[in-house]
Amino acid sequence: MNVSMPAPDPATIAPVPAPVRTTCAYCGVGCGVVATADGQGGADIAGDAAHPANQGRLCVKGAALGETLATGHRLLHPTIHGVRTTWNRALDAVAKGFRDTIERHGPNAVALYLSGQLLTEDYYVANKLMKGFVGSANVDTNSRLCMASTVAGHRRAFGADIVPGCYEDLDEADLVVLTGSNTAWCHPVLWQRIEQARSRRGTRIVVIDPRRTVTADSADLHLPVAPGMDAVLFARLLVEIAERGPANTDYVARHTDGYDTALANAREIAPSRAETAVRCGLSEQALAAFLDLWIETPRVVTCFSQGINQSAQGTDKVNAILNAHLAAGRIGRPGCGPFSLTGQPNAMGGREVGGLANQLAAHMGFAPDEVDRVGRFWQAPHMAGKEGRKAVSMFEAIERGEIRALWVLCTNPAASLPRADAMRTALRQLDFLAVSEVSAHVDGLTDAATVVLPSAAWGEKDGTVTNSERRISRQRPFLAPPGEARPDWWQICEVAKRLGHAEAFEYTAPAAIFREHAALSAFENDGARLFDIGGLADLTDEAYDALEPVQWPLPSGRDAGTQRLFAEGGFAHADGRARLVPLAPPALSASPTAEHPLLLNTGRVRDHWHTMTRTGLSPRLAQHRNAPFVEVHPADAERFGLEDGAFAAVSTGEGQVELRVVVTDSQQPGSIFAPIHWTDANAARARIGSLVHARTDPVSGQPDSKTVPASIRPWAMQSEGFIASRHRLPLPAWLSHARMTVADGEIVHFASPRAPGPLHDLLSNWLNLWTSPLHQRNPAADLYRSASIVDHRLEILLSTGPRRDDDGAAWATDLLTREHIDAATRRFILAGRAPDPGIRPSRQVCACFGIDEARIEAAARSGADSVEAIGAALKAGTNCGSCRPEIRKILEGCRQPA
Repeated sequence: MNVSMPAPDPATIAPVPAPVRTTCAYCGVGCGVVATADGQGGADIAGDAAHPANQGRLCVKGAALGETLATGHRLLHPTIHGVRTTWNRALDAVAKGFRDTIERHGPNAVALYLSGQLLTEDYYVANKLMKGFVGSANVDTNSRLCMASTVAGHRRAFGADIVPGCYEDLDEADLVVLTGSNTAWCHPVLWQRIEQARSRRGTRIVVIDPRRTVTADSADLHLPVAPGMDAVLFARLLVEIAERGPANTDYVARHTDGYDTALANAREIAPSRAETAVRCGLSEQALAAFLDLWIETPRVVTCFSQGINQSAQGTDKVNAILNAHLAAGRIGRPGCGPFSLTGQPNAMGGREVGGLANQLAAHMGFAPDEVDRVGRFWQAPHMAGKEGRKAVSMFEAIERGEIRALWVLCTNPAASLPRADAMRTALRQLDFLAVSEVSAHVDGLTDAATVVLPSAAWGEKDGTVTNSERRISRQRPFLAPPGEARPDWWQICEVAKRLGHAEAFEYTAPAAIFREHAALSAFENDGARLFDIGGLADLTDEAYDALEPVQWPLPSGRDAGTQRLFAEGGFAHADGRARLVPLAPPALSASPTAEHPLLLNTGRVRDHWHTMTRTGLSPRLAQHRNAPFVEVHPADAERFGLEDGAFAAVSTGEGQVELRVVVTDSQQPGSIFAPIHWTDANAARARIGSLVHARTDPVSGQPDSKTVPASIRPWAMQSEGFIASRHRLPLPAWLSHARMTVADGEIVHFASPRAPGPLHDLLSNWLNLWTSPLHQRNPAADLYRSASIVDHRLEILLSTGPRRDDDGAAWATDLLTREHIDAATRRFILAGRAPDPGIRPSRQVCACFGIDEARIEAAARSGADSVEAIGAALKAGTNCGSCRPEIRKILEGCRQPA
C-alpha cells in the first residue's frame, strides 16, 4: 500500500552540521582534524586525510578532542576581584592597570606572558601592542620553556630560526636519530611515519636518551647517554666526519664559516672514542655503532626535542647537531637534515611574529635598521629599542618589584615555570594582574588576578598556526563560545583602543590581522629574510577561510610553498653562509651533592599534555597514567629504602612533593624521572614545577628542567582510598590526591599518613557524608566505606583502607554511569566490587580502544604472539600506534619462562 506523506516544513528541519577542517590543539606536528559538530555542544573528530602533516592519522589525544569540549569547567564571564562584571568594565580595568603603571614606573614595568597555544593572529597583535605602542619588549611566552634553545641554535647557525626540512624526509631517510625525544609518546603521528619507513625501506632508528623509553625499546640502537653529555657525543661525531671522509669539503667551503674552529673545539671536547665513551657513559661498542651508522648513511635525519632544549647548555647541544649536518652537507636534501620536533601547536607561529622577548615581528631583531623598519610599517609611536626580559628573568623582576603589571594569556606560569611555588607567590605581589583563560580550574593564577577575562577555546577560535615543518594551517571554529567568552585577539585590540591606539588596532576579523602579518614579512624584504609569506598578503576573507596548509617561504609571485632549504646554501646571515659554532665545555649546571645525590629529569607521559587543562577532561586519556609518580632505578630504590608502589618524598633546593614510586630499570642509576602534568588543580602535593631550579641557558634563557639535583626518601602512608563523585569536589590541601575524569564524574585517589579509620571520619565530615545511611566499617580489615544516593543515582562514594583499591574504584566508576540503581545493586554499593566482576581491571595500554594489559596478556596466551596479531584480535595498536611499543614489551614478558 502506498501512503502519501506531507512534505516536511523546511523551517522545522535542523540543518546537518557541515564537517569543518581545522588543526589539532596539541603538539607541533600540526595534524589536520575534521570536526563535525553534533548540535549539542560536542563534535565528532576524525583525522584529515587531505592534510599533509598527518594524512588522516591522529594520536589518541587528537582522537579524543571531542571528549574535551564540555563547558562545565569553563570561565564564562569577566570578573574584577572575583566579582562578575561587564566586558566594558573589565577591559577598562585592564587598560587602567597598564596605563597607571606606565605613568608611575615607565613602560618596562609592564609585561605580557603568552603561550604557544595562542593563534598567530593573537600573538601578532599582542606583540604589536607591547613592542610598538607601549614601548617595551617585555613580551615572552611559555615557548621559552620548550623551544628557545632551538631558536637560538638556528639563529647562530643559519642566521634565522628556520627548520630546513620537512616531514617527508622521515619517509625518505635511511637512518633516523632521535635525541632527547620520546617520539612514540610525544609525537606519535611522526613516530608512525618513522615506523612505516622502517617497514617499507628498512630505515634504521637510533635513540639517544638517558631513559630507556618506549621509543628506545623500539629502536635498532639505544644510547643511554649520561645526563647532560649529548654535546660530547655530537662533538665526537664532528671529529669523525672530518677524519673519516664524509665531510663535504665543497659544501663547507662554499656555504659555511667556522669549520676549522668548531672542529678544533670538538677535538678538545671529545679527543678520542675512549674518552667520549667514558664521558657519555656508553660502551665503546655502542658508540662505534652509532658513529658508523651516521657516517655511512648519507640519508640521515637527526630529530631533537626537549631533552636537548631543556638544558642550561641547550643551545650548544643544538649547535653540536647542526655542526655535524653542516660539515657533512647533509641538509636540505630529501631524507637528510636536522629536525626540531616542536612541543606546542603554534610555538613556530609565535616565533614568526616576535613572540619572544628578544625578537621583533617577522623574524627581525633589535638592530637599529630592523627597529626602524618595523616601526615605520606599524607607524608605531613608541618602538621598543632593545630586547625585553625572557620568561625566568621576567618573573624574577616581578619578585624584585621591577615589573608591576602583567597580563597572562593562555598559560599558567604559576605551575609551569621553574621555582613554581615562588612564582605563585610572585604573582600576588603585582600591583595589577590580568588573566585571559579558558578554564575555571587552574592552579594559583586566576585567584591572584585583578581581572579575569574568559577566552574562546579550541573549536571556537579562528586563525592560523604553524607546525614543525614551517607549514601554516587554519584553525577554524565549529562551535560558538560559551557564555561571554571572546577571542584573545579581540581582547588585546580592545585594550589597545582604550590605551589610545584605536586606529592601529581596528581589525574586524583574524583575516585582516593575518594579511598585515604577511605584508610585514615581505616589507623591504629583498630575500635576506627567509621568513616571507608575502604571497598571502592579499588574501581575501574568503581565500583566508579556504586557505590550504602551506609551507613558508612563500614570497609574492610564488604559487607554492618551499619544502626544503639550504641544499645550495642561501643562509640568512648577511653573507649567505652558515656558521659552525664552537661549544662551551659540556657540564651540568648543578651537580649532585650529599644533600641532593640524584638528578631529577622531568617530562611527559603518553596521553596527557602540559597541565591537563584539556586532556584531563577526557575519561579515555585518564586511564593510562592516572596519578603522579616518580620512576627510580632498582639500585636507587634499594639504596634509599624505597618500595615499588609505595610513596616517596622528592625534594630539591626549591621544594618537595610526594609521589608514588615506580621501580624500573628504564631509569639510569643516579637519576629519577617525574612527569609535569599534575598541579594543585588536579592533584595535591605533586607540583613538579615547584622542584625545578631556575638555572638557564646563557644564550636562549631556557631553563634546565632535565638535570635538577634532588633527594628521595620513603614517605609513609597508612591509608589509601578513593572518592567517586558525580561532581568536582573541593578537597583539603593536606591530602595527597589525584583527580581523574571518568564517565559521568570523577575518581579521586588519595593517600595519607593518617590511619584509615580516623581519616575516613575526617573526610566523611568534609564531604558531608555523616548524614548518609550508607556506611560500612570493618575495623578488623581497616576498611571503611560511605556513600550518598540521590534519586537512585550514586552521588559520592568514599572508600578508605590500608592500600590502593583498583577493583573498588572500577566498581564505583561503573556505578556513576547508572541512571537508576535498583535494590539488588544497592546491596553491593559498599561491597568494593561488582556482583559479577569478570576480568579484574588492569593498567590501560591502548587508549584508542580501551584495551588493558590483562586483555592483551589473555590474547597472547590464546596465540596472538605479535603486535599485528594483537591488533587483529583486539584492535589495540591499530589507530594512533603510540601503544605499540608497550604491546611489544608485554608480549616479550609473556614469552619469558615462568
